[in-house]
Amino acid sequence: MCGITGWVDFGQDLSRERPVLQAMTDALAPRGVDGQGLWLLDHAALGHTRTAVIDVAGGAQPLTVEEDGRAVAVIVHNGEIYNFKQLRSELQARGRRFRTRTDTEVALQAYLEWGPSFAERLEGIFAFAIWDVRREELVLVRDRLGVKPLFYTRLPQGVLFGSEPKALLAHPTVRPVVGLEGLRELFTVAKQPGQAVFRDMRELLPGHTLTIGRDGVRQHTYWTLTAREHTDDLRATVGTVRELLDDIVRRELVADVPLCTALSGGLDSSTVTAVAAGWRWKRDGERLRTFVTTFDGYVENFRQDDVRFSPDEPYAAEVAAHVSSDHMNIRLDPDTLMDPGTRLNVVLAQDAPSTLGDMDTSNYLTAREIKTHSTVALVGEVADEIFGGYNWMFKPECVGADVYPWVVNEGLHPSNRGGQGRDLFGIGFLEKLDMAGHYADTYREAVAQVPHQAGESPDEARMRTIGHLTLTRWLPMLLDRGDRLSMAHGLELRVPYADHRLVEYLYNTPWSFKTFDGQEKSLLRAVAQDLLPASVLERKKSPWPVTQDPAYARMLHTELAALAADDSAPIQPYLNHEAVRRTLDHPGDAHDWPSRMHLEMALQFNTWLSHYGIELAI
Repeated sequence: MCGITGWVDFGQDLSRERPVLQAMTDALAPRGVDGQGLWLLDHAALGHTRTAVIDVAGGAQPLTVEEDGRAVAVIVHNGEIYNFKQLRSELQARGRRFRTRTDTEVALQAYLEWGPSFAERLEGIFAFAIWDVRREELVLVRDRLGVKPLFYTRLPQGVLFGSEPKALLAHPTVRPVVGLEGLRELFTVAKQPGQAVFRDMRELLPGHTLTIGRDGVRQHTYWTLTAREHTDDLRATVGTVRELLDDIVRRELVADVPLCTALSGGLDSSTVTAVAAGWRWKRDGERLRTFVTTFDGYVENFRQDDVRFSPDEPYAAEVAAHVSSDHMNIRLDPDTLMDPGTRLNVVLAQDAPSTLGDMDTSNYLTAREIKTHSTVALVGEVADEIFGGYNWMFKPECVGADVYPWVVNEGLHPSNRGGQGRDLFGIGFLEKLDMAGHYADTYREAVAQVPHQAGESPDEARMRTIGHLTLTRWLPMLLDRGDRLSMAHGLELRVPYADHRLVEYLYNTPWSFKTFDGQEKSLLRAVAQDLLPASVLERKKSPWPVTQDPAYARMLHTELAALAADDSAPIQPYLNHEAVRRTLDHPGDAHDWPSRMHLEMALQFNTWLSHYGIELAI
């Protein structure tokens, strides 16, 4: 995994702009802990930071292909192309020569062989930029599900791009201005495709390419979800999913560096772990390494809430023993979670505050610890989206609502009726945001884009709609968060359930199959029937844990009190001071994690305003 950035400007000679390109590249240094590279020529400048995964010795970037001693194209690449070996053989048969073992060179040679349509042939998680020297064109490409990020800013005669906004903000012409649309994106739990937090920035859409030349900009969709008839019966469906998962995990175990799985003891990560452990032993004769995250005293003092029904640690240990993995507990405490440097780094990693509170902090710390042992981690993300695992997919008041079902579900919790993370912000500020109106408008747009199969029953049609909304408006937030918090340490997350073949197949699998035994994720349970202990197969979904230590809640209130007393704090004009006073006077239940998120968001928002010098254009 890596960080990529660059600058194309047809109005000036960029070969003189090395210091600016260096600053943009340096901004992405955490994404690439093994090296950096710059390439500049006339109207194009490309930068790269590398965390080596494939061909450690020979895979430095930017990578060029030359003819007659002159570069014809150059690439900077972030991510993995899982079918690169097959493509390499095909390209060699067509006369293409290779000087590295990398998937990066395969992508570049594929572009030279097949042109912009080459993206359709790539399978994996990737974002990359190719400068075609002959045509003087930049081609930006992003993977089908948008696992890897890619932001850009249009210029009068070109473009800036980067894996994260911080790379663009390092350019002298880009200011940290945030308008209402950006703020809505910051507070939303339903991502608007292409929308970035900072004004004038965009995010390349998943499954798209963007070509920038002297004649303008062309965007092309090379992949999208389509509706088609599902002809397999239930037994064949289970068998097909099992075969797909087996192949997907096998391919994603390819790496020249240490690899592991993040194991929560839930159905999703446990299934990936079991398949990976089997392949690792069969192919390499090695035991798989696994990690679980927990908190001091969490198991002993666990208290069930409305979404978390059991602690992860015992189930993860049972799976680890079942598959004979080398297992490690990552144990966190309140002091570590509240460390000022760590909390700042969580904001810096995402270039924005988050409504998820200590879930983000513990994810960040988990990635930091895993990176000391492994460079690649397979995770269980995306299973809930494609198999049907969220509780709001089973609540009639959510499924039947004329808005995003998870937004309805969010409002069902007494602490979230004002919106997740927003309770401490001023009424005037919230009225300008108008999140209810924003959700209503974007929901209508999203529903209009859902492809359907003729002859669907109303129930099946509605669940297909919810499936599409989940993949295009909910999932992108989780993928972005996972990438940014892990790549802050140069840790590559691989997401087997995001393989587009599996996503396409399950998008067209009837909801009645996904719930055939009356439980969530019935199909995945059937697939894993012979892979996992019965306790894990029967375990009710529990999301990523949050600390339940009262000491953590007390520390948050102490920080909020200090913030409220600081008249110079940049958040002061945007706070609801009466709500802040009520919160400080009546702290409430320390186990009420949604209430804590309001505190966390206010604290992070202030840090963000201060550290980035944000200009709010509202």
